[in-house]
Amino acid sequence: MTPTVSLDRLSTLADSTRSRILLVLERHEMTVSELCAVLQLPQSTVSRHLKVLGDDGWLDARSEGTSRFYRIAAASDEWADRLWAVVRERVVALPLAAQDRMREEAVLAGRRSRSREFFATVAGEWEVVRSELYGSRLDLHIALALLDSRLVVGDLGCGTGQLSALLAPHVARVVSVDASSEMLLAARERVAACPNVALHLGDLEQLPLADGSLDLATLSLALHYVPDPSRAVAEAYRVLRPGGRLVVVDMMPHDRDDLPQRMGHAWRGFAQPKVTEWLAQAGFGDVRYIPLPPDESARGPALFAASGRT
Repeated sequence: MTPTVSLDRLSTLADSTRSRILLVLERHEMTVSELCAVLQLPQSTVSRHLKVLGDDGWLDARSEGTSRFYRIAAASDEWADRLWAVVRERVVALPLAAQDRMREEAVLAGRRSRSREFFATVAGEWEVVRSELYGSRLDLHIALALLDSRLVVGDLGCGTGQLSALLAPHVARVVSVDASSEMLLAARERVAACPNVALHLGDLEQLPLADGSLDLATLSLALHYVPDPSRAVAEAYRVLRPGGRLVVVDMMPHDRDDLPQRMGHAWRGFAQPKVTEWLAQAGFGDVRYIPLPPDESARGPALFAASGRT
């Protein structure tokens, strides 16, 4: 940096108001109106100083809707970093800087207050508002992101591959099995963009997979179609590695006649004692059975999630 440019930057910070602005923007990004409240200065004065600071490379700015937020720029060179360190030490000691800090906290408290007011007005409708903004499956994607990226997961009874497609971006490989060639055809189209998904035609009671080839296996709304659920659970145990885990999601017991007739269900749901018995008999430990909260939009029987570890 040439001496002339260095002196120009020094001249910019020689104004105490501009240095106070930088001190505030070092801690938080703020709008012009918020800076006016902190420094107790008119908008025209704050805007003028912001322009000088911006032209001299001391500020970064971003737009958000109709607002423009300012923050101190990352040091572009060693001279600027050293210069601000020296000036900052003097500015922090100013009585006005201490008053700025108190008003700054008041501005931030106002931001929090506006957020609380918003949530107070929409608390009863927040789930609807959030779903409209971000979709109804946000929580599911958060849970999937917690998976170990090295896992090999078996989607047993994969159907049209919806769960396989959701799992694929988060794990090393997904092995999907279904007894219906038509379902697998639909699944193949769904996971076409997922190179780490392998599809297999096969029965859940006799999986076309090697012993200990999976880290995690799922039976999602599949067990009630299987003639012998206990055998399917035992097969899941066989294909899991030591320390692997099986997760079963299915229907709790119900008395609806239309589901076996219309959808070919072999079972009218499963009670906790029977599910935990199957898991224990297969060799699973740490067995759990948890009724799932009802979904207001669902028209089917209540569901449970059961799991066990090899």
